Amino acid sequence: MTPPPDDDASDLLVIGGGVMGLFTAYHAAARSARVVVLEAGRIGDPATASFGRTRSFRSDYLDAAYSRLAHEAFRLWGDFEAETAASVLVRCGCMNIAKRSVTPDLGRTYAEMSHATLVRLGLPTESLDADALRARFPYLDADLARLDVEAGVVDVGAVTRALTRALAGRGVRTLEGVETWAVEADRAGFRVTTDAGELVARSLVVTAGHGTNDVLERLAGCELQVPISRDRPSEAKYFVPPAGARDRFTAASMPVVAYLDAGIYCHPIVDGVIDAVKIGYYNPPDMPRGSTSIDSIGSFVEQCMPGLAGAAVSDVADVDQCDYDLVADDDFVLGPIPGVANAFVGVGWRGTGYKFAPWVGRVLAGLAVQGGTVYDIARFDPARFQERRAAHAPSVAEDAAPAPR
Repeated sequence: MTPPPDDDASDLLVIGGGVMGLFTAYHAAARSARVVVLEAGRIGDPATASFGRTRSFRSDYLDAAYSRLAHEAFRLWGDFEAETAASVLVRCGCMNIAKRSVTPDLGRTYAEMSHATLVRLGLPTESLDADALRARFPYLDADLARLDVEAGVVDVGAVTRALTRALAGRGVRTLEGVETWAVEADRAGFRVTTDAGELVARSLVVTAGHGTNDVLERLAGCELQVPISRDRPSEAKYFVPPAGARDRFTAASMPVVAYLDAGIYCHPIVDGVIDAVKIGYYNPPDMPRGSTSIDSIGSFVEQCMPGLAGAAVSDVADVDQCDYDLVADDDFVLGPIPGVANAFVGVGWRGTGYKFAPWVGRVLAGLAVQGGTVYDIARFDPARFQERRAAHAPSVAEDAAPAPR
């Protein structure tokens, strides 16, 4: 005989109160689910990976599947703005540039190849040659530019405030500063032991970022460990242009500018959010080190953005440095936790994930509350890592031999 349900159980417990966990709670609560969010730190903590001042949103990927999902996320961002009466998107566009002296084969640059993806998908884009680029953006020096028209930056603080208000309005219980010690199967689903007491939930979602594997280790019956690593940009700097030139660097005039072949991205000034151009430099995982003449933010400004040569420069020392959770095969990890019923995980956002947050939340909420999702997420199945480990496991006969070291 099946035991009666626990009336004190929530429908969903989300472990991890970053943007992915909060959007999961947001979408689940919209489906009338009773939701509890556990956060080891505090919501909106400037030391966490999800939060900062701005993050870019764009659809200009080389992989058409990610472009489609980014475009769907853009639609969901619009829904979120309408539902919460919040303004969170700064629709300034995202422009990829290329310069022959930096990347000689212009046809094989990120700008050209991602533009081709947008064209194939029928998404709005513009092409600028060197003359058109100089006329429109005189502070840049490049041979071509390709503009993702519907892109821009997300006002991260506005997102956090809007989510917090919406979750409170939908009755979501949020517990901050809480560590999770054990998660075990229970007659109502899961019994979760924390330093704030025990909680019971029918479904579980883990969106704990770099702490995800720690939570998975505490989940009874779970053998999954996700091969994620931590990374940050090599450099991140703020540029405050001279007062007379400021207007050309605001989001009203300047798009996000990226030279991803060289590991460069630039965010414009956003009034009321950040009063400086932010430039980050990282080592692109799919580009050999030293493959371009740009090896720092300074060399990028000198070669491609001379209009900022006279700006006041300071290091980014706060959360706007970004914090990437890189996954071994460079795909998101999103879906059911193998071997554990009604438990799901989302992690491995590769530094590009923030823009997908409303989509990720909708997927996880659908899985946990409704038992499925309308989206094809087979590519992101967490079981792929457990299957690979099993494929390389020793046979019974080999178990007697010493393990390799």
